[in-house]
Amino acid sequence: MEVKIKETEGAIPLLTPYKLGNFNLSHRIVLAPLTRARSYNLIAQPHAILYYSQRTTEGGLLITEASGISETAQGCPHTPGIWTKEQTEAWKPIVKAVHEKGGIFFCQLWHAGRVSNYSFQPNGDPPVSCTDKAIQIEHHIDGSGGAIFSPPRRLTVEEISQVVNDFRMAAKNAIEAGFDGVEIHGANGYLVDQFMKDQVNDRTDDYGGSIENRCRFPLEIVRAVAEEIGAHRVGIRLSPYANYNDSRDLNPDALGLYMAEALNKYSTLYCHVIEPRMITQYEKQETKSCLLPMRKAFKGTFIVAGGYNRDDGNEVIGRGGADLVAFGRLFLANPDLPRRFELNSVLNKYDRSTFYTHDPVVGYTDYPFLEDQS
Repeated sequence: MEVKIKETEGAIPLLTPYKLGNFNLSHRIVLAPLTRARSYNLIAQPHAILYYSQRTTEGGLLITEASGISETAQGCPHTPGIWTKEQTEAWKPIVKAVHEKGGIFFCQLWHAGRVSNYSFQPNGDPPVSCTDKAIQIEHHIDGSGGAIFSPPRRLTVEEISQVVNDFRMAAKNAIEAGFDGVEIHGANGYLVDQFMKDQVNDRTDDYGGSIENRCRFPLEIVRAVAEEIGAHRVGIRLSPYANYNDSRDLNPDALGLYMAEALNKYSTLYCHVIEPRMITQYEKQETKSCLLPMRKAFKGTFIVAGGYNRDDGNEVIGRGGADLVAFGRLFLANPDLPRRFELNSVLNKYDRSTFYTHDPVVGYTDYPFLEDQS
């Protein structure tokens, strides 16, 4: 349902309070989940304490970088996991630092599926997916060429149930680590998205073919995770319109609407959707599609993402097109983004070349705050 926000004197729509289920947000600016490739040995590192706490405000919502749910989940180097006790323990001081500054912190649960290669898999095995079709592009996560994606192996029905349980246990671990909730990564061409997209999923069993069958896997994950930690702690990220990692659907309108309506059955806290204009991962494109049907259909909190700035973020909140807006590159480069939006100040420019370096400082915690530039 759309609820238009009236801009009160001295306030802008992005800086108005919002109640996210049991959580009281002081503004509507969300730290988007951003792979940062600084988690050595698949373990979140102490330098992440500073990174996340820098971007924390009282009553602000943060979503972690994609965090693997099992040993088969990895798709790129130095990404964190949350399936072992050691990984879970490593997240605790990071979560504590965010909470000490009054932030609300959700952990994004991730499985790369076929966006991987033998070197990232246990025993050098093939990556797993809904298909045995290999990715036909050769682009790394940073957009550069030369990536190698090994041909995947099709999951059996029994193995699908195990992956669902892996998501459940990872969610349990996230709560153990102190997180306020989890976001299921169902976007960007990774495993959950692979099942949903008709140009990837070529199964002929209960998990392929019709839109109901293709969405069975993500909805089983939502149900399992909600049963484990409570639906009031569960969100999901979707990208029905995107073609990231060679994962496309011929009818994204129908796919998005079906998922939005189906999620209501599980009382999902929020649905976080990438705008149709972000067909590719890096630049906005003109499109006639919009998220309004999904927005109207979904009964929980609706979060949008996809190349937003201050002006169009205020516009989408002001007209009721979304409840919250997730910012990635701008928040990465401006740890005090809510303050800068409040003052309408100049923003730091992001350096794309340092997005996925493994340095614990450069391009990570060295972007200046406003007071450092005065």
